[in-house]
Amino acid sequence: MTDWVEADPGVRRRVLSEAPDLMLVEFAFEAGAEGKLHRHVHVQGTYVAEGRFTFTLGDETHDLSQGDTLVIPSNVVHGCVAHGPGRLIDSFTPRRDDFL
Repeated sequence: MTDWVEADPGVRRRVLSEAPDLMLVEFAFEAGAEGKLHRHVHVQGTYVAEGRFTFTLGDETHDLSQGDTLVIPSNVVHGCVAHGPGRLIDSFTPRRDDFL
């Protein structure tokens, strides 16, 4: 497990575990914080461990709360907004080397 690093204003992340083909990352959000719109080649799975979020996935929005999941395909523009404090557990395949 790595130390916490700032990902975006009000958003911290830490790598929980990693291998070349898979990575697990925890994100902690303050209320109102945003995971800014972005894209990457990795397929991403998101699990809402705590809180409520609105995710933008391409042209769609999804309201997710504790226990919900979402898969984000490769190269799809996506981001999220936290409606209160919250935590996400994200998986990436392959590993996000830029997080190491």
